[in-house]
Amino acid sequence: MTTPTKHKAKFNALAVSEIRRLTDEAVEVSFQVPEELRDDYDYVPGQYVALRATIDGQEIRRSYSICDIPRPGLIRVAIKKNLGGLFSTWANEELTVGTTIEVMNPQGAFTPRTHVTSLNDAEEILDHDLADAEAPHLVAIAAGSGITPIMSIAQAVLAGSPQATFELVYANKGGGDVMFAEEIGDLKDKYPTRFAVHHVLSREQRVNPLFSGRIDDEKLSLLLEHVVQTDRVREWFLCGPFELVQLCRDELAGKGVDSQDIRFELFSTGKPSDGPQQGNTGRPVVADPKGRNITISFTLDGLSGSVDSPVSAKETILNAALRARPDVPFACAGGVCGTCRAKVVEGEYEMDENYALEPDEVADGYVLTCQTRPKGDCLTVDYDA
Repeated sequence: MTTPTKHKAKFNALAVSEIRRLTDEAVEVSFQVPEELRDDYDYVPGQYVALRATIDGQEIRRSYSICDIPRPGLIRVAIKKNLGGLFSTWANEELTVGTTIEVMNPQGAFTPRTHVTSLNDAEEILDHDLADAEAPHLVAIAAGSGITPIMSIAQAVLAGSPQATFELVYANKGGGDVMFAEEIGDLKDKYPTRFAVHHVLSREQRVNPLFSGRIDDEKLSLLLEHVVQTDRVREWFLCGPFELVQLCRDELAGKGVDSQDIRFELFSTGKPSDGPQQGNTGRPVVADPKGRNITISFTLDGLSGSVDSPVSAKETILNAALRARPDVPFACAGGVCGTCRAKVVEGEYEMDENYALEPDEVADGYVLTCQTRPKGDCLTVDYDA
């Protein structure tokens, strides 16, 4: 499997060039990328960017998937307002064109296994073996804002291969909650024999009861048996809340689908994060002058640093590193996005959650520093690896 080129995670100030209302609770935000930064903002469909803004005196970071195929000088993300979400509410209600926001260069590995290689070129976007494959069939199952990266992937696949077909199962509460409804309709019109979408609405009655109600294990089994031709799917894309993604993974595994053919991404785990709570500096922790401390060392941008962390604090690598270097990369602090990835050079550790790293990365010693704690007296990681 070929993986996207990994850019060094860094923020740049980009101006909002357009804000488009998608639903009553969601907007599409476009950022203009200046010529001198375009190489840094090349991306593969399915990747995301982290946004950083100061809201009510507090620095907030959130990651959002890019929702469009690569276009020179332009980054588009969709932001759905979440109940109690400070950043998403601000973006939907107060953000205006011309506002400058810190935008991290694209990251993430939720990309087709045979992914695009000609970035920033909407006309030549697919790797040759997908374009030459015999009618590859790809399927996505998404819920709510989980459609965001799927829009980028579906457009890329359909535009790049005249043989490829793409099928989407999209779950929402009601018709008014469907993000990118117009764009999905345009794809159906443009590729009537190669693109299919099945809307499942949990709070609206549809003619076919299979497309009404919440997707549970019974409904999913029926969808995979009667709607989606599971046996001919080359690759699966799952994006949404943890419960739905895990349900789909379990169901597909039960049907014998190879895990390497399943790509998944979570927008949240549904669990509270104990990651950095104090903006960009980590939660306050000080070394214990009388107790046992652990030395956490790290390399970032070629510079080394170390922090003493009391055993009693059960501090993550990320939190400790942020106390010494506020520019340590992170976005979600929940084990979902993978921005804080680093390689363990020395020491024993335990990683609580991992929804972002591939098995081969974990085997090679890479960890999500927001979820990893040392087990011995010292631990050394390399963010540059």
